[in-house]
Amino acid sequence: MSDPERAMLLSVHPRFATAILAGTKTVEVRRQRVAAPPGTPVLLYATAPTMAIVGMARIASVQVASPREVWSASRTSAGISRREYDEYMSGATRASGLSLEEPITFEDPVPLAALRASGSFHPPQSYRYLTGEDLRKVAAAAPGAGTALHGALNDLAPV
Repeated sequence: MSDPERAMLLSVHPRFATAILAGTKTVEVRRQRVAAPPGTPVLLYATAPTMAIVGMARIASVQVASPREVWSASRTSAGISRREYDEYMSGATRASGLSLEEPITFEDPVPLAALRASGSFHPPQSYRYLTGEDLRKVAAAAPGAGTALHGALNDLAPV
């Protein structure tokens, strides 16, 4: 079910975006089921105060299980304390652990203002999937962005 024109836009706090891009955080946890095949590109949107797409990675695998099982498998790679994890997962019956690989930091982050100037853009609360058309709009919003962004987007949706 791999869609070559589908990517994920993932909202993360700036400290987590930094850790993912540095390679010290290789698992991102979510309270809901995430169904994305390995190889799916993930654009990282750093929330306030950064408010920009700062880089990308690829999904290596996704584990969907109970919060306890996801913590057990990802505690050394999730980049958060057990207390933070338990607070975040409070009340959740399922959790997803997204194993990320190949992080790339964009030379020039794509700010929210530029994304909104290229059309109606709303960062997701958690994540959302992007179509080829969405990706073309991201590329248009970032004409001065580094080759990593344009190369990655071009692989998915030639611009």
